[in-house]
Amino acid sequence: MPFRSILVTGGAGFIGSNFVRMVAREHPKTVITVLDALTYAGNLENIADLVDSGSVRFIKGDIREPAAVRVAMDNAEVVFNFAAETHVDRSIEEAASFIETDIQGTYNLLNFARELKVKRYVQISTDEVYGSSAGKDFDETSPLRPGNPYSASKCGGDLMCLAFANTYRLPLVITRSSNNFGPYQHVEKFIPLFITNAMEGKDLPLYGDGLHERDWIFVEDNCRAILAVAEKGNDGEVYNIAVGKSQPNLRVAELILKHVGKTNSRIVFIEDRKGHDRAYRLAAEKVRVLGWAPRTEFAPAMEETVRWYVDNRGWWERVKSGAFREYYEKQYKDKLAKGKTK
Repeated sequence: MPFRSILVTGGAGFIGSNFVRMVAREHPKTVITVLDALTYAGNLENIADLVDSGSVRFIKGDIREPAAVRVAMDNAEVVFNFAAETHVDRSIEEAASFIETDIQGTYNLLNFARELKVKRYVQISTDEVYGSSAGKDFDETSPLRPGNPYSASKCGGDLMCLAFANTYRLPLVITRSSNNFGPYQHVEKFIPLFITNAMEGKDLPLYGDGLHERDWIFVEDNCRAILAVAEKGNDGEVYNIAVGKSQPNLRVAELILKHVGKTNSRIVFIEDRKGHDRAYRLAAEKVRVLGWAPRTEFAPAMEETVRWYVDNRGWWERVKSGAFREYYEKQYKDKLAKGKTK
């Protein structure tokens, strides 16, 4: 990787922590700084071994706070913005924090990226900005039609990025991926919720008729695509990232139950979610031109994901109970107070 130093915001979250782990493993000479507010979705346990070994510099801070952004971005050649409020159900109940983080927080990052003259700013976005697919694949020029407060807030951040690219010639790219799955995903999300519920002998609550479709991508495949866009993408452009093989939610639930050794009788159909988009489909030829292609098929990746949650029961039990906050305080409070972990 040609980058000497990078800042990863939201690097203790799901996709961000997988990205940090991949870069630390495959590009050990790259200096990595992580800025994360450690909200419900951020878990320092996800990268604790890297922080302890000195492979990653960690700063507890919020992208909504300009001072924290300024300190974290100092000396970073490239900024990867994974930090975001992303849980659709939460956005339906309370949208203000999504606006503050996904729009105002992005603005703060862009402002300092411009001031400090970073070589590349990478905005991590989502396929949900296009809204529900009506039988055709969305490409990077498709209109944005968000269907819920979360996707609307991500649209706002994306448009702010494009405005900075056009007005200030800030060297940036935007990635919009389909639904991710894999290790370290918060248990409120569909796949880890169903895996952990099945392991606990609980029901799997499936929205509507269960036939809503998503094009699932294994998280490390998305991380490799993001890195390819950062290295080779054209300034001011958007890159969709997808596998191109949609799966109905019902099939995903059935596959999870099969791997956990439970019957489909555990599936319970519940009232559909407000603003629930029926399907997302992306045209992702543009990122493939950069030399990227997914390495992992859905079925074996799902088996690997289930195995990870089986092998890391303590991790997800702490997340479900909220005890990972106590873990963080116990393990890192003294270090933070002494300034050893920044």
